[in-house]
This record gives sequence, structure tokens and C-alpha cells, in this order.
Amino acid sequence: MLGAFRRTTPNVNFAFLDNDPAKAGTIFCGVPVLGGVDLVPELTGPDVRFVNLITRDTATRCETTRQLVDAGAELANFIHPSVDLTMVAVGIGVYLQDGVMLQANVQIGDNSSVSTGCVIGHECRLGASVFLAPSVSIAGCVDVGDGVFFGINSTVLPRLKIGRWAMIGAGAVVTRDVPEYAVVVGNPARVIKFLPPVHSHGRITL
Repeated sequence: MLGAFRRTTPNVNFAFLDNDPAKAGTIFCGVPVLGGVDLVPELTGPDVRFVNLITRDTATRCETTRQLVDAGAELANFIHPSVDLTMVAVGIGVYLQDGVMLQANVQIGDNSSVSTGCVIGHECRLGASVFLAPSVSIAGCVDVGDGVFFGINSTVLPRLKIGRWAMIGAGAVVTRDVPEYAVVVGNPARVIKFLPPVHSHGRITL
């Protein structure tokens, strides 16, 4: 991803922030790790932008981006040059990896992350702080709430609604609407439990 971005925009420099103090001053993939979120006020400026690359879970992604914004960070998008954004609406703080296919009239909310090989069908709407693991396939006209997590290789049939902060298990095939905070697995996907409603929304400003 970094290599492809550097080839298309060679004048852009990169650095990582990580809240783990042990990583400060190290090099990761040829890129320096400067320190944690507390450095944001020192790094702000007209040509400095931030994007959250956390993909572990949507709650951590949402909370960390809020920390960045609260510290004064101006967000940008990190989108692989191969991704075609024709007739697509993308928020801010969005991370799109290589091989992502977006059909007409897709909407992707702020602070969302879409991994390599995902397909998002026409007229789908993704809320804020949504995460798609590799090779997720979402058919057309699906409405995805804030903070939803899609496991690797999961599939969603068309014209369904996925409630906010739901979790779709790896390989699940979703054939019906998914309630808020539900965890669904299997083919066809079924609810196995509900997550505690820690967050009401996935917006990056409160």
C-alpha cells in the first residue's frame, strides 16, 4: 500500500504514531514510528494529515480516531490508487486497500476501513467506523449502520439492513436483516449473542 502510494505521490512523506511507548523511535516497514497521539499538537500544520490504520476492531478504531481529532488532527483518506471512486461518495478518514471494487452510488462513512479484495454493490451505504476484512462481498442496496465489523470472506445478500455495531463472523452468509449489536455466524447467518451497547454511534466527533 505504501509503495503504491509513493509511486503515485512521491512527494508525500509518511510516519506512524503508536501509543505503545516501546515502539517510539523504531522503524516499521521503512517508516519511522514517532510516538503516540500526544504528539499530534506538535505535528499539525497546513501540509500534515492523519488517517487511522487500526483494523483490529471497530470500537478501538472509533475511539482512537476520536483521540486524534480531539488532539487537533486534520484527517485525510488513505486510498489505494487502483480503487475507482467514480460515482462513489467517501467520507473523511477512510482507508481503502488494493483490489476494492465499489459499484455505482456506494456511500462510505467517515473513519471506515475496507480491506483488500472486497466488493461493495451498487447503492450500498456504509455508516461511520465500519470495518470490512479481506474478501467481504456486500450485494446491492444494503444499509450498514455505524461500527459494524465484517469478518473475512463474509457475504451479505441484497437489500438488507445491518444494525449498528453488529459483528458478522468470518465466512458468514447473511440472508436477513441483522439487529443492532448482534453477533451473527454461519450459513445462513444466525444470531449467537448480543454485544453490550457501549457506543451509540461511530461518528468521530461526539
